[in-house]
Amino acid sequence: MVTSSVVKKDQAITAPRKRSVEEIIQSSTRVIAPLWPIATFAARNPWMGLEKQSFDQVAQWLKHTRDVDMYPGASMILSAKEQGDIDERFVTSRLKHWLRQSKYQIPKETAERFCQAALTFEPLPKEIEDSPELEKAAAPFAGMNEEDDSPEYGQPLSAHIENDSGERLIQTLDQHVIKWSKLYLDDSQAAWEMPNRDKGLYKAWLHLAKFDPGFSKKQRKSLSGWPEEADAALKEALTGLNIPESDWQDYVEGHLLSLPGWAGMMLWRSGQSAQEKTLLKEYVAVRLSIEWLLLKPFLPLESVQTYKEVPVKKLIASWMHWGELTLEQWSSLSFSEQNDYIRFASQFNDQVRRKLWLEAWELTHEDRLRQKVSAERAEAVDEKTALAQLAFCIDVRSEPFRRQLEQAGPFETIGIAGFFGLPIATSELGSRHSHASLPVILNPQHHIKEQADKQELTMYQDRKQTVESLGSTFKTMKQSVVSSLLLPELSGPWLSLQMAARSFIPTRADRFIRNLHQSWLRKPETSLSLEQNQQKHSPVDIGFSDEEKVTYAEQALRMMGLTKDFAPLVVICGHGSHSTNNPYASSLDCGACGGAAGGFNARVLATLCNLPEVREKLSMSGIHIPEETVFVAAEHKTTVDELHWIYVPALSKEAKQAFDRIEEAMPNVSQKANSERLVQLPNIDSKSKHPVEEAHRFADDWSEIRPEWGLARNAAFIIGQRELTQESDLEGRAFLHNYDWTQDQEGSLLANIIAGPGTVTQWINLQYYASTVAPHFYGSGNKTTQTVTSGIGVMQGNASDLLAGLPWQSVMKSDDEAYHSPLRLLIVIQSPDDYIERLLNADKSFSEKVKNGWIRLASVNPQGGWRSWS
Repeated sequence: MVTSSVVKKDQAITAPRKRSVEEIIQSSTRVIAPLWPIATFAARNPWMGLEKQSFDQVAQWLKHTRDVDMYPGASMILSAKEQGDIDERFVTSRLKHWLRQSKYQIPKETAERFCQAALTFEPLPKEIEDSPELEKAAAPFAGMNEEDDSPEYGQPLSAHIENDSGERLIQTLDQHVIKWSKLYLDDSQAAWEMPNRDKGLYKAWLHLAKFDPGFSKKQRKSLSGWPEEADAALKEALTGLNIPESDWQDYVEGHLLSLPGWAGMMLWRSGQSAQEKTLLKEYVAVRLSIEWLLLKPFLPLESVQTYKEVPVKKLIASWMHWGELTLEQWSSLSFSEQNDYIRFASQFNDQVRRKLWLEAWELTHEDRLRQKVSAERAEAVDEKTALAQLAFCIDVRSEPFRRQLEQAGPFETIGIAGFFGLPIATSELGSRHSHASLPVILNPQHHIKEQADKQELTMYQDRKQTVESLGSTFKTMKQSVVSSLLLPELSGPWLSLQMAARSFIPTRADRFIRNLHQSWLRKPETSLSLEQNQQKHSPVDIGFSDEEKVTYAEQALRMMGLTKDFAPLVVICGHGSHSTNNPYASSLDCGACGGAAGGFNARVLATLCNLPEVREKLSMSGIHIPEETVFVAAEHKTTVDELHWIYVPALSKEAKQAFDRIEEAMPNVSQKANSERLVQLPNIDSKSKHPVEEAHRFADDWSEIRPEWGLARNAAFIIGQRELTQESDLEGRAFLHNYDWTQDQEGSLLANIIAGPGTVTQWINLQYYASTVAPHFYGSGNKTTQTVTSGIGVMQGNASDLLAGLPWQSVMKSDDEAYHSPLRLLIVIQSPDDYIERLLNADKSFSEKVKNGWIRLASVNPQGGWRSWS
């Protein structure tokens, strides 16, 4: 009796705690990622919540539950092989490693021979697959099932039911959800706002759904007694669908993955304000309520099939073709041996084959990068005699530009994350809005505004208001029933002229319109609100305290490794892009600045470093900036490879000489950088005599679907001294961050680089990777057929998911040829091994990413030795 009592007590203690709806929703968000509005396009890692599992485990899960591939396709792999991007020695080594790790019951030589043939991706002959003899050989194994530990509810129940027209109900469900999501999330694009929007998505939907003609009269009537609160509706729907409570999270995850773009936008919005913190829960409640409504006539449903039948015929055919077995040899095997052969062929499936090729591709890239990177100090510009030092963003597009600039004179370039360590929100002159100009993983702590003389500011705002009013009036007339009939008559001549000019002389037309706009606005000289001004009703203060000014300046200089031997001129270079008629314009700006140009941040840092009181305090910390050294700010325009000055204070004699030298060299630098970059674009004459003009045409032409390649082909993040890479042509594929381990005894600088820029570069890398290998699920399709929706994103047509990834034109040269190489990011750190070990021990998240295959890690030690840690 005592024993029985103890057992019951233990069972009570170990029984799982019943989770709330909020906890289930929160846990379910692991399968999606927040999606920012396209106006501030920020790179997102679509698998950021799944990194506790290995890359291979997630790939297998997604393939089984959603039929989504995370490995490059066979055609992409074979194309890379033909171009010499994959060394087959590494394919062989990865195969041998896989065979050593695998368990199988067939002879090793036979297994290896079969695998080597299967790795060619040579298709199985149709005559073998269709032969009656094969049918007979496969008969004894009919009904053989794969082992499948995927969630029972990998997809919603509506994915398994068809209506009378043969359409799966999940398609109808998605159409309803897209319609309501567009209405609720609309960013002032629609003339009429969604009624009851202020009460939240669920209550607004419940009120309007009773009048929705998309539902039948009977369905609308069924909603009359539906719960008024989202929590209750969620439970009611899950219970009504007979989903066991233990499977609620799996089921909710399946619904989030059905429209990951819209769900991602709801997730992002839920974190922006207290009023919408339950938005994702309300979204799921709406979706499940509609599903219950659609499935009600079919309830109760039979259990969902959770197993997959083994394609026995195809597997036996593969042994006949790749394994070179005849039907007679197959028939001579015992039933047990045949079963072992089938199991092995099933084990060495298409996904495993592509996985091995991907690893070989990545090892080839690493090996070639190792050969390019020299640990021996190249004969670089002497730091003490450099005429100018220019700090660029780590962005891969800076690498070719920096290389050309260094070859043009005694210039030293430096790599640092483009927000320069400034956690700020910025407001341009006269703007009522602010932009968080820092990585999206951080929150701004200060607000910096452009300011001007009060009288000039008033006049500027009046002129700006006139322009905005014209645009607002035009939009209002378009949306009005009456005025929209008259509008074409009024605007037609002007818009026709504009269309003709932009189509036939795009560069001159764009320059004329831009100059006209600037001439009308006449923006006055501005300063920055750097002095601290505490705000009562704002979470952040305007400006910095005196201590903060010094802290941010010192932090940035140490991150750059610029603490001594200052040149007369130090240029802080942000970067931005320029394109016309491009919804993805912000994706080409600075990822470290939240999808905006980095010039504002550059100006803030340069201004701080010029302040006498800041320099005085810095000298007390061992950073002595000479009096003749002047900091200026510029912006690297990546589409045209030009340097635009945005802040140039009074220069010393020495700084003026350096400034003039850069100005003198810049035309040649721009010419060479554009020549190198433009030949990578499709349909470009590689012998163009005017690469700068051609670059401007790409930027100004409103019909151009690919103004530049952006960060395509990014593959490595190198953290080390510039001498490590200075003499190497890295082909614009590497993020470059300065780092001197000898000045980082505690390892704090390296830890900060990995936690900040390391995370941003990984997100960028996986954004491009996902958009290349699974464009239908994680990309955004063809630019030419996209529709800008609700002011927040793009869709294909008017009823698709909200597209979260990059368009086809950002990763593909053509329909058949990829430009981006889908390789997982290789992080290379120049430091002793004990620095890497300390980092891996201290940063569990980073260690987890390396161990689980989400990033690759290598290091270069002080003796020049290369070590792979992945």
